[in-house]
Amino acid sequence: LAEYDDLLRSTGEAKAADGKESALTRETASAASTPTPSAPPAPSVRDAEPAASGLPEPEPVSVDVEPKPEELDVAVEVPVEPAKPESAHARDAEKARVSREDDLKALSKGLATTRGGFISRLAKLFSNRKEVDEQLLTEVEEILITADLGVKTTESLLQALRKRMESGELPDEATVWAALRTRAREILSPSVGEMKLDQRPAVILVVGVNGVGKTTTIGKLASRYEKEGKKVLLAAADTFRAAAVLQLEVWGRRVGCPVVKGKENADPGSVVFDAIKKASGEGVDIVVADTAGRLHTKVPLMEELKKLSRTTAKALDGRPPDEILLVLDSTIGQNAVQQARMFREALDISGFVLTKLDGTAKGGVILAVVEEHQIPVRYIGLGEKVEDLREFDVDNFVDALFARPDDKTLAA
Repeated sequence: LAEYDDLLRSTGEAKAADGKESALTRETASAASTPTPSAPPAPSVRDAEPAASGLPEPEPVSVDVEPKPEELDVAVEVPVEPAKPESAHARDAEKARVSREDDLKALSKGLATTRGGFISRLAKLFSNRKEVDEQLLTEVEEILITADLGVKTTESLLQALRKRMESGELPDEATVWAALRTRAREILSPSVGEMKLDQRPAVILVVGVNGVGKTTTIGKLASRYEKEGKKVLLAAADTFRAAAVLQLEVWGRRVGCPVVKGKENADPGSVVFDAIKKASGEGVDIVVADTAGRLHTKVPLMEELKKLSRTTAKALDGRPPDEILLVLDSTIGQNAVQQARMFREALDISGFVLTKLDGTAKGGVILAVVEEHQIPVRYIGLGEKVEDLREFDVDNFVDALFARPDDKTLAA
């Protein structure tokens, strides 16, 4: 019996030991199947045995693992290269581009009547011909003459075309237009450049016959100069026409500049003299003087203008007027050339202002006036608004005038 009892005890202890070992194995497998980044490795069976025997478990060892950037829930600042400041040259170029586009739009609109006249006739003529020959040039001559370009300007344009035709440089319509634009720029070349108003005060005499838009032009000029930051004074020297003085006063109030005037029928020279002296004492930059405008065929008017010019020089201590602008009405065509000739006999005209270009088909008269007198065009009038008085730009004017009309215009 004693041996039997010993056998039973030894068998039970072995089973108990096997049970403990199986439990430890299951726990180890479970720990291995569940990954924990910061947990220590699962103990093996041999490591578990000391625990079963009452020994203390070893403390877990933590391992510092540096997290990957994509695992961080933190915004990472990426350095951005600062934008390079725009250069002054780039700003000026962009400003010039926008200004040119605006000018071309205004010119295309203002010259619509002229373009619908002889320019459309030229375009229809060119589009119906496959080659440029002498017969074509004869028809071009007729169109230019009837458009009031005058004999001299017409012949100048034809010679340019004929020379290129003979050298084989006019194979198609596009080259004909290019040749016209090139010659037109050459004719208008005296108009390149700006007025010189460096003196203080600078004095501008504005002359012209009645009805050409002389006083309105003065008001628009004053508005332009005021917007440029200049201090302007107006002189109402057309004392023989009360309406002219009143009109200039209206412009003065509108622009915000003073107007010097005299009594009705007062001496125009005295008005200009007083205006210049007032401007000198008050630091005025520009004096713009209106003048009488009776018909240019009356000799007394020309004598009066000569006297006015002398009085201006006297007020400026011997210096002549900085600019003498002759205002011409574009609608009168070749008569503008004759008017310019008469005024030049009395005054040293320094520049032309061509008004009412938006209401005439005779806009090409600008070419005739400049070629005949070799005097620059300073401003052109394209409408009633202040901004419709625009500085004359040769390239923009030629591009707008001699641009080939679109098919819709030609079909009209």
